[in-house]
Amino acid sequence: MKHLSLVQQGLSLTLEGVSKQFGEREILKSLNLSIQKGQFVAIVGRSGCGKSTLLRLLAGLESVSAGSLSADGDPLSASESEVRMMFQDARLLPWKKVIDNVGLGLSGNWKPEALAVLEAVGLADRANDWPSALSGGQKQRVALARALIHRPRLLLLDEPFGALDALTRLEMQQLLTRLWQQYGFTVILVTHDVHEAVLIADRILLIEQGEIGMDLEIPLGRPRTITMPTLSALEAQVLEAIMAPGEQGKHDRHSDWLHSGKTGNPESAAR
Repeated sequence: MKHLSLVQQGLSLTLEGVSKQFGEREILKSLNLSIQKGQFVAIVGRSGCGKSTLLRLLAGLESVSAGSLSADGDPLSASESEVRMMFQDARLLPWKKVIDNVGLGLSGNWKPEALAVLEAVGLADRANDWPSALSGGQKQRVALARALIHRPRLLLLDEPFGALDALTRLEMQQLLTRLWQQYGFTVILVTHDVHEAVLIADRILLIEQGEIGMDLEIPLGRPRTITMPTLSALEAQVLEAIMAPGEQGKHDRHSDWLHSGKTGNPESAAR
């Protein structure tokens, strides 16, 4: 088995008064946020709320209109080489073989490391295939390998599994969780799938109209399964916050029910 050498820990992030405007429209409004090294954070919210914009700021693809971003206490721009981003589209070059897509932009003797990351994502035997021969899930595995070869300390994920079928999506969630636990990088995942967020993240942030509407720790051990009794309660709490913003009393009721250790339907338990 080839050796894959990655970082020992992730980046810590601090956002202070971060705002982003496009013309007259303010997309993000004075965000203040701290993320610990190695934390797995999921960002949810309605379409257009600013989730992907926040991710692009962290990736250095956009600049802030106001405020500051720092990583391990230094400006985030100093750590951009340690940040990688994945999208819903794997963005593989069709005229390059799988291994060459993984090593895109690298120089020197990079092929042994490329083979190692392909083995880590379960595709070492497809190294010399063309992207057209791969399934959607396999293409996303290649995209993940392409990110890992750069030894990221921060991995940004913009709906990377959104176009996959349910079984492949579950397999990719499990793969990502395993690699995150093994190598300790920080993960920030933007997703519309609340179940996915609760299943694999440590913490869920809800963005509402450019502001943080909820900051929820996920108090579940690992490994997690879809049959865990508190999973549905956490999903209900997050979904209710998305669908009925501002009804804090109802959100607190779900929190009280969840921490009581009861099982069943939180709505019926609250009546």
